[in-house]
This record gives sequence, structure tokens and C-alpha cells, in this order.
Amino acid sequence: MNFEQIYSQTPDFSNRYISPEKLFSYLQDNLSDYIQEIGTSYLDKPIYQLSIGTGNIQVLAWSQMHGNESNATHAMLDLLISLDKAPEMKEDLFSKIKLDFIFMLNPDGSERWTRLNAADIDLNRDFHNEASKEIKFLKKAAASKKYDYALNLHEQRTIFTTDGIHPATLSFLAPSENVERTVTENRKKCMAVIGSVYNHLKEMIPNQIGRYSDEFYPTSTGDNFIKAGMPTILFEGGHFVEDYTRKGTRKYYTIALYYALKAISELNSDTTGWETYLEIPENQETHYDVIYRNVKLNTEHECILDIAVQYREIKEEGKNEISFIPFVMEAGDVKQKKGWLEIDCTGKKFISATKYPKLDAVVEFKIED
Repeated sequence: MNFEQIYSQTPDFSNRYISPEKLFSYLQDNLSDYIQEIGTSYLDKPIYQLSIGTGNIQVLAWSQMHGNESNATHAMLDLLISLDKAPEMKEDLFSKIKLDFIFMLNPDGSERWTRLNAADIDLNRDFHNEASKEIKFLKKAAASKKYDYALNLHEQRTIFTTDGIHPATLSFLAPSENVERTVTENRKKCMAVIGSVYNHLKEMIPNQIGRYSDEFYPTSTGDNFIKAGMPTILFEGGHFVEDYTRKGTRKYYTIALYYALKAISELNSDTTGWETYLEIPENQETHYDVIYRNVKLNTEHECILDIAVQYREIKEEGKNEISFIPFVMEAGDVKQKKGWLEIDCTGKKFISATKYPKLDAVVEFKIED
């Protein structure tokens, strides 16, 4: 039996948006024996850590450092409910590892569906300044014991592909420890785990697994953790075509999380197979969500151009799911980029209150035959 066969989604969290209060209630009702509060957010919301497993290999992971990236929170909940259906797999995994998982490190940003916390700080660029309360609790947790691995769990935008054609549904990174991007032993440990995950998933989602760019970021969390000696793996959940609610991404994110933990439990700091990591194609920034091709504007002179549009995810008051609001990103020659949806406007009427589409503004024009 493989993990894909037992995968189930936690029915309590069917939406991409997760209300912090709903999550907290779920954790208290269903996982009270495993959780503890390790701190509070800028607005005094609790930050919970789940601890599970009896093994000697210590793993730290955290989700929603950026509040508008919920896939990892879903993945952890889905992992637990899936493994409950396969007790032998669960026992095999958690008899070898001890996992400390911090749910929703940024609950204020999660509630508002923003990358930043309530003080408008990017937690992933606050490692040294420690201007945020939340990063202090993460660093305190990391220093509480000697962790063998850390999993830094994120999501990426729809603009990325693996090859200019296929979306980067999942991307991984063994972060650099220095500007020179030296392949150290700790990086090799991370690469070996990622290589194992890649081997398990590459047939499930062919051409949809990428490698995130490895330039060194001196203020980011993962780079500093691995620099300090803790092997740290970056996960990035991305796009499935026509799946903006990321239900497909959620499934394979969960499967990837399982196989990462399984590889950690089996490799136990061995670096065998690390070279497989180098076979994974590096992310390319090639796409917009929508491109309107050959749009004829309402100008005195003939003006035909392309209009590129990207959705912004916004949590609207009173709604329990994310709204996708289209914004104009480019107008002109956009031949170097592709759209997940491309609309040929040749011979069609451009209807707008303005002659030109306004950049970085909500789409207000229409295209009619």
C-alpha cells in the first residue's frame, strides 16, 4: 500500500481559507493530547505546536509563516487523518521520528489572508531583526532541542513553471548556507530527502515538480537555520491548471510531506542519492493567469496589443472562501510570456471607460464579439 491510496482530505477544512478560530477549535477538540501553546501573535492569537512520535530523529516543521499560504496546514491535517486509516504505516513512521509541527505561525495574517503579520512584517525576512513576536517563538522552538531536520513550508504563485509549459505544482529547495552556494554536507542531507520525494512523485505529477532558486537570502529563515547547522528543506506548493482553489496541490503537498518524513526516517542523515536533486528542473517565471491577445484599443490611431492579467487572492468580508480579483499587470508586447488562459481578441470589441487599461488596477474592461 502506498500513501496515495490512503490519502483523504480533512472534511472539516474543505476551503482553501482556514479561519484561525476554526483551526484552534479543531486542534483542541481532536488533537488536545498532542498540542501545546508555544506563544501568541501580535494580536494575541495562540500559536500551537503539535508533537507526535516516539522516534530518535527530531524534526521541526511550521506552516503559514505567510498567512495566505494554507496548503501546509491542510497537508498536516490531511496527513494525520490519512495515517489514521493505516495504523501500521503510522506506527512505522512515528516510531522512528518525533515531529514538532507549528500550525499557523502567523495567525493574524492567516485571518486576513495576507503574507505579512498584523504589524506588516514579513516573518520570513525578520530572522535577525526579530521585529515580530512570531519569529521569536519559532527561533525559541528551534533552539529548544537539537533538531535533525526542519521543514519550512510555503506556497508559490501561479507564474512559475518547470519548463515553460507545465505548472510548478510542487517546488523544493535545499537552501544555500552562503553567497557562494556551497554544496555542504547539510545541504546534501536536504538534497537526499528531496531526491527521494521527487522519485516518489515524478510519475504521479510528471513535469510538475521544480527546484526553487538557491541564491542565499541573508535575512530569511531557512537560509539562516541551515547556516546555523540545522538541515532545512523548503516546500513550495504551486499551481494545477484550472485549480485555483489548490485542491490538487493540497493532495500532492500532503503526499510529498509524508514521503519527506519517511525519507528522513530511513536516511537518518545519510546523503545517499543527493545527486537526484540536481535532476529536478529549476523554476521558470513564464506565465500570467490570463493574456488577452491582439486587443484593438479605442484610440484615434490603430493600437493593437496584449493585456496580461493576474488574479489577486483577497479575503472579502463575510465570505468563507478566497476571492480571485483580476488585475492588469502588463499592456503591450507580452509575447515572451504565456497565459494559463489565452483569449484571442482579433475582431472583437474592447469596451472600457478609458482608452488604455490601467496597470496594477482591477480589470474594468470587457471584450465582446
